Amino acid sequence: MTGVTDATGTVEDFLTDTGIEWERGARDGEFVVTLPGEKKLRTVVSLVVGDSDLSVSAFVIRNPDENHEEFYRSLLRRNLRLPGLAYAIDGSGDVYVTGRVPLAGVDADRLDQVLGVVLEAADAPFNELLVIGFLTSMQKEWDWRVSRGESLRNLEAFRHLLDKG
Repeated sequence: MTGVTDATGTVEDFLTDTGIEWERGARDGEFVVTLPGEKKLRTVVSLVVGDSDLSVSAFVIRNPDENHEEFYRSLLRRNLRLPGLAYAIDGSGDVYVTGRVPLAGVDADRLDQVLGVVLEAADAPFNELLVIGFLTSMQKEWDWRVSRGESLRNLEAFRHLLDKG
């Protein structure tokens, strides 16, 4: 049976060997991992080695401004395709992807799989979630930037929805 010390060493060795950006977290046994994305620039993941399992948690997106039902329904549908992890919301409605791996199952292959699932869960639906939950805010920002001649670079992926000119 894998113990806390073994699992901690396995996680640290995996992160070091793969060159993934990480640092020790504030909690005992915590590793804070930064994964680069394509749609979402980065996903910060907390891995916490506990007495019996490895806890995995990553912030995905804040509580939407609008279309809450459609927004959360989209996430619930995606839950069906997440192996070993799930979307969850906190008391503020902010979205996380989270899960637990028994310490006996913590090895390099499993860590690679879990971090891959976390990255896919945070990055792949990001633009779709922005459109569902934040389109009005994005439109206001677009209009404000256009009126002042500011850069639209961070909104380019949404030009087809926002550009009324």
